[in-house]
Parts: sequence; structure tokens; C-alpha cells
Amino acid sequence: MTVLAPENVNLVDPELYATGDPYPVFRWMRDHDPVRRHDATEYPAFWSVTRYDDIRAVYNDARVYSSAQGILLRPKGHGQDPGGGRTLALTDPPRHKALRSLVADWFTTRSVRALEDAMRDAVRQVVARAVELGTCDFVTDVAGRLPLYVICRLMGVPAHEQEMLFALTTQAFGAGEPEARSIAHQEIMAYFVELMYRRMDEPADDLVSALVNGEVDGELLTEEDILLNCDNLLVGGTENVRLAVAGGMRTFLERPADWERLRDDRGLMPTAIEEVLRWTSTATHIMRTVTEPVVLRDRVLEAGDRVVLWTPSANRDERHFANPDAFDLTRRPNRHLALGAGEHFCLGAMMTRTEMRILFSELLDSTRSIEQTGPAVPLRSIVVNGLESLPVRITPA
Repeated sequence: MTVLAPENVNLVDPELYATGDPYPVFRWMRDHDPVRRHDATEYPAFWSVTRYDDIRAVYNDARVYSSAQGILLRPKGHGQDPGGGRTLALTDPPRHKALRSLVADWFTTRSVRALEDAMRDAVRQVVARAVELGTCDFVTDVAGRLPLYVICRLMGVPAHEQEMLFALTTQAFGAGEPEARSIAHQEIMAYFVELMYRRMDEPADDLVSALVNGEVDGELLTEEDILLNCDNLLVGGTENVRLAVAGGMRTFLERPADWERLRDDRGLMPTAIEEVLRWTSTATHIMRTVTEPVVLRDRVLEAGDRVVLWTPSANRDERHFANPDAFDLTRRPNRHLALGAGEHFCLGAMMTRTEMRILFSELLDSTRSIEQTGPAVPLRSIVVNGLESLPVRITPA
């Protein structure tokens, strides 16, 4: 297929990802203009980086390519991200390492394994509920529930308050009207204000208590810093798994032979999970800001320039992956960048993989069939790559 030079393609147009196909555009850019200047639109101008090796190089140089000015493009006029320099995702070393150390113990292999039985119980309840519904939205009713349950448990959200938080996150991080999403997000933040004050009075063994009582450079975090990091943990702990599992299920529905192959050979689960992560590439873009003049490939970037890393492009780079446009359950090696790299490699990578393994395994064990009952609806987003809804009917085993 011939792909023309995309002079007029707007990479920050949500319709390109919702109804179009960005992959031929990314392929052309990797071949002909891998570090490409993108003119200002409603967003400021930036450099587009599309090759795997270049994206990994940017990830691995936190000194030159800073996260502290924001990691996502923001429309002109919106100002700086309020979390800049204050949250796990939006800090550079050494502050990033200090913040990470406050919460890292909850994401170790030992901590994740201790949660596995509870995760299985939660998934069984989710599947049973989906079966009772007859038809359901796989994105919200199945894929979204386990990661929210897990992060709520880690953050110390009481069981009787989790359903309320689930409803709010579904609205805040979905694809509804901006005003409704904003109101729901404000209610989430108000909830964490209350939880923060509870933990100040009654500390517990949870992430919110760790933030409340943790020190960075000998000082306690401010209340605003605590709340911003709560929001960061909530989003980071839910979005990637929800979108990856939903996107993976859609892929299996389109390729039923792969689903049955996985049912028959669970030894394929580890490579299948990595391939789902590569294939779905749920973070559409990640941004960095240049701190000093630097040459990236043959382009001279100046201090203050924005650099946008297109994860889906990196994970389809022919220079790194054999037959990258094929979904391959047995792909080895598979050093995708779906979970980042370098200083900001996903803190919850082990948790993400475990949640995906348990979700897919329980679905295979407890269902006879999963049938798509309507069209999948993609998100209109330049931030996350995934589905808004996926209507299905689940038949129990």
C-alpha cells in the first residue's frame, strides 16, 4: 500500500484515532521523517518522534528530556499542568525517585502475589454479574472493575465506598461531555480530600497514609501534593489495565482461534499478555520537554521544545519487531514500550501483568463463549488508545 507524505495530517485530531487509521501515517514518518516538526494547532508546536530506538533514547535521558513540565500535550491557554514537578509521573530525578520510594513497597512482587487470591475472587464476582446482566459493556462492566478494586484496596478506600468511586471514575475518565467529566473528577478529588484527613487522624497500612506521612527532602508533602499524587495513582492504576484488557478482548473476538488456542494452552499466557500490551499500546502519546540544546537523529532541538513520543508507532516499528502488524501470541522477544522505559518505567508493571493474567484466565475458565453484540466504539482521544465501549454477551461454562 502506498502512503503519501502526510503534510496535511493533524496528529492531534482525535478523529484520526477514533475513526481513522494512524498506522500508515506513523509508518511513513518512521521511514521518511522520524523526528518531525508538527506545527501549532490548538496545541503548541512540538517534535513528533516515531521510531522505537529514538523513543527509548528519550525515555532513558531524564536529564535532557524532562517530565516536570508535563507529560501530555495541553491545549494552548490551559497553562502548565498543575502536577508539574509534584507527582510521580511529572517529576524528574532526584525528586521522582524520592516520591517513588514512598509507595514502591505496594507494587513489589511479594505485595502483588499477596493480592492474587483477592483478585480472583473479585473477577469471579465481576463475571457472575456480567452473566446475570445478559449483555454488558465489557469495557466498564468487566475490564474496568478489577483494576479499580485493586487500586482502591491499596489506597485504603473502604469496600462500601468503592462502588461510588467506580461510578465517578467511569464518568470522569470516559468519553462523556467535558462538563460532566469535570464535575465527576472534582467529586473524586473531594473524596480524596476527606480520605486524606481521615488518614492524618488515623494512619493505616495503605498508599494514602504513605503519602500523608512520607517525607521528601526532609519535609512532609503538602496537602495539594498528596491529592495530586492520589489522583495520579488512581488514574495510573486503572486506565492502562482497563484499556489493555478491553482492547485485548476485542482482538480475541476478531481472532477466535487465538482465544481458543490460549484456552487450550495456558503456557502461552505470559507471551500473550506482552503481545496484548504491545498491540493495544494504550498510551497514545507521552511528552517530554527539552532542557538544553540537543541533536535527536538529524534535528536540532532547543531548550523548551516539546517532544511527543508516539507509543503505538514505536510498538509497530519494523526495525525492532518482525512482522509488527501481525498479532502473535508467541512473539519473542517482545521488548515493547507500552509500559514506558527508564526512570518512568511503570511503577505498577508487575501489578498490570498480574491483573491481566488473572482476568483473562478467569474468563477462559468460567465462560463457554463471549460474543460481541454490537459495534465497538473507540475513544476520541489523543491521550489514550482504546475503546469507549464493547457490548458483549457472556455465556457461562
